[in-house]
Amino acid sequence: MSRLGSATSPIDISKKKAVARLAEAQQRLLRLRLILGGQIGGKKIGPPLCCVFEGWDASGKGGAIKRLVAPLDPRHVRVSQFAAPTYDEKRHHFLWRFWPKLPGWGGMSVFDRSWYGRVLVERVEGFATKEQWQRAYEEIVEFERTLSAEGMIIVKFWMHVSPEEQLRRFEDRANDPLRTWKLTDEDWRNREKRDKYEKAIGDMLERCDPEFAPWHVIPGDNKHYARFAVVEAVCDAVEAELKKLGHDF
Repeated sequence: MSRLGSATSPIDISKKKAVARLAEAQQRLLRLRLILGGQIGGKKIGPPLCCVFEGWDASGKGGAIKRLVAPLDPRHVRVSQFAAPTYDEKRHHFLWRFWPKLPGWGGMSVFDRSWYGRVLVERVEGFATKEQWQRAYEEIVEFERTLSAEGMIIVKFWMHVSPEEQLRRFEDRANDPLRTWKLTDEDWRNREKRDKYEKAIGDMLERCDPEFAPWHVIPGDNKHYARFAVVEAVCDAVEAELKKLGHDF
């Protein structure tokens, strides 16, 4: 079974247990974030932490990001959202616009969409030439290798959702006056191209999954599961890196 196929399997956990695990993971993350920022522990700043979110429309990226940053002091984390590149950004290499938002030592950044747009929407919609998006896989891996070699902890998430659950969420948004802004004509068009996007996603997961920046495919049909799974994965990655560096936490 493919990584996407396995991510549609039902999750057997109650909402009560999921909420409890989320609360526990958030407290764990808060402590780790303070250690990285040099606020507690040895009071030396730790490596930069960058969390990258990609996923289907209505897959729960926003909800997961909200729970990830909720326990943190807003001064200690920066969330950046990326849409289509501007005219000026298109004048540069596609990775150029992401550099200024990357965290430095002791910092944490969360990316809502990222450089993977090159091999996803730009590939499927024809905004990048075939030569450009095919070349991008190696460029992205080398980009992440550079960041990792400098010490950055990179945690990447693909938020997966089944077509049936996605449709249900689209319809919920369409019927909620306070959430209709989250549903666009482009969302419906992208849904019609799901087969093409699944091929692009599969290639991305296969070709951009190095040991130093692996993908975490999160089953998103169960929102409560997805939210604690994201926070736990970030905690695991930070703890693993701190152990490698010999930090006492």
